[in-house]
Amino acid sequence: MPRFTANLSMLFKEVDFMQRFEAAANAGFKAVEYLFPYDFPMEDIKKELDSNGLQQVLFNLPAGDFASGERGIACLPDRVEEFRVGVDKAIEYAKTLGCKQVNCLSGLVPETVSQETAEKVLVENLRFAADKLEGEGILLLLEACNTQDMPGFCVNNSAQVLKIIEATGSKNIRFQFDIYHMQIMEGNVARTISDNLDSIAHIQIADNPGRHEPGTGELNYDFLFRFLDDIGYKGWVGAEYNPANSTTDGLSWFTRIK
Repeated sequence: MPRFTANLSMLFKEVDFMQRFEAAANAGFKAVEYLFPYDFPMEDIKKELDSNGLQQVLFNLPAGDFASGERGIACLPDRVEEFRVGVDKAIEYAKTLGCKQVNCLSGLVPETVSQETAEKVLVENLRFAADKLEGEGILLLLEACNTQDMPGFCVNNSAQVLKIIEATGSKNIRFQFDIYHMQIMEGNVARTISDNLDSIAHIQIADNPGRHEPGTGELNYDFLFRFLDDIGYKGWVGAEYNPANSTTDGLSWFTRIK
């Protein structure tokens, strides 16, 4: 079976964020990810990782004011300097936490900016970030998000991710494939993963509809987990879903295979 990480921004929300590391370890997870670490001292997070025997697998670059609805700044022409400062901040956290990959949220395209301009800015920002991260031994990821949940999201399908990565000319960028988002946007997730296996460094999961745990919707995750083994996927699989009830009540998909 694949190696699973608990996304602490979405799981174990029954307790405060800093208590979720212990909760994840007690549930059997060996690694964690989350949206952002920046509201907490990196030394405190590192202590929680170490004391609970957890590996830090992933977090996002700073993405603007997420609480107010921003979903990244990498495609915004007037936020380039802010983006670059955020790359340095992410590197600082990643080095302290032993995290070897960070994800970029491209952001929502403003009505005043064309898609062409947004993608051009994104390519330039990704190239900058990939170069800086490579110097620290950190891989940059780019993901696509569905436009039903995030109308106007700049990067929203697999072909677009791959096109943008190619346009950067960087060897330090890979595809973060979110099965939930791509099921909504394009379906055919097994073949897409298989066809692009060399480009995919991280996978995230949630069922559809509802973005709840595996087994609550239309996706056959028992098949998909076996499929990932069969095709030789070596990366982590992040449990990034909203539990239908309590986190622990919804972990039967994990406890029976871990």
